[in-house]
Amino acid sequence: MERLILNKLLEWKTSPYRKPLILKGVRQVGKTWILKEFGRRYYENIAYFNFDENEEYKQFFETTKDVDRILQNLMLASGYKILPEKTLIIFDEVQDCPKVINAMKYFYENAPQYHIACAGSLLGIALAKPSSFPVGKVNFMQIDPMTFTEFLLANGDENLVKYLESVDTLDPIPDAFFNPLYEKLKMYYVTGGMPESVKMWTEARDVSAMQEALSDIIGAYERDFAKHPNLTEFPKISMIWKSVPSQLARENKKFIYKVVKEGARAREYEDALQWLVDSRLVHKIYRSSAPGLPIAAYDDLSAFKLYLVDVGLLRRLAQLAPTAFGEGNRLFTEFKGALTENYVLQTLITQFEVLPRYWSQNNPPYEVDFLIQRDNDIFPVEVKSEANLASKSLRKFKELFPDKVKLRVRFSLDNLKLDDDVLNIPLFMADQTDRLIGLALETQNG
Repeated sequence: MERLILNKLLEWKTSPYRKPLILKGVRQVGKTWILKEFGRRYYENIAYFNFDENEEYKQFFETTKDVDRILQNLMLASGYKILPEKTLIIFDEVQDCPKVINAMKYFYENAPQYHIACAGSLLGIALAKPSSFPVGKVNFMQIDPMTFTEFLLANGDENLVKYLESVDTLDPIPDAFFNPLYEKLKMYYVTGGMPESVKMWTEARDVSAMQEALSDIIGAYERDFAKHPNLTEFPKISMIWKSVPSQLARENKKFIYKVVKEGARAREYEDALQWLVDSRLVHKIYRSSAPGLPIAAYDDLSAFKLYLVDVGLLRRLAQLAPTAFGEGNRLFTEFKGALTENYVLQTLITQFEVLPRYWSQNNPPYEVDFLIQRDNDIFPVEVKSEANLASKSLRKFKELFPDKVKLRVRFSLDNLKLDDDVLNIPLFMADQTDRLIGLALETQNG
């Protein structure tokens, strides 16, 4: 499988400002595989240490802060050869090893010639704990589920990827590309971007193995809920997690605690929800009151929507059968287009530095699905799960904030086009959003 994060890792390797790397990402998103593959391609050898499998290695970090001694002990215990610049040292499953994470400070200060990458699931939670943390002494990188582009590459569709990347005008996509891309996107909604699930489909074309892979991943996450330091939070985390599909199935997708449990109050569930956010199993998208900068200054902290880390996991958690993908547009419109919104959010998160928000007003009701910040501009985004293009909320948004809106963006099953200041992006081109917005702005200014 080809993962586009390899390019970022290569930039890290060659950077004159390289620091020890912490690779964050949910369980089974491919962290270990990507680091080993990166080491295999770009280093003479790899020294791989897993602190879950070999707990005794933790002791080497507890007794000394001398980097040379730590490395010597690791080499003697494992038989690996570790050479400056030439070996990629991988520390895996470091989430329960604060001393290992803290040691990155000494590697950075005293032994910058060694290339070190750390990985672990639930690292977001480990790093949220107030233990001594090497602030400013490490580089962070986030690995998310495979994008639709990576899914196409895994499926042997390099020609479609090349085509998508070559689009440099906002003209309609010819049917010869549009139709196969539309069909492949349906399949991506079914598999999602978890590597195991993608592999079961792209290599074996085995739907039941793919279903099982997704169930196993969900099971592993649900077992992780028990790792909350306060065991009374475990059932609450589980209830919030299981409520996400029904939250997204509502017309107004704003998260409501009563959907989790009758009579539930925010303060009882805040910790459990924060655990899911820190572990990055869910994305919490706040309502924004206006398109201003910085975008966080306009957050309404009492209103937010929750999305899952991956569209395939959402489909599986909602117990939607894979057969739906054969039935016209049904998969796109299923439970009020929730899969489509989740998919669009997933790809926006990989392209824009700032987490998207959404905008809504009550009387009369209008809602813009997402607001994205690109450089110093904010763009309203509407997600349509079919080719139905009445965009009342986008129109209203422009009426209310005329000076703030250079361009409005709409994802749908319609073809690519720039209609005055509305850029319509076919759903299968969502990975190209950043580039297409750039093209649209150039066209407007041209």
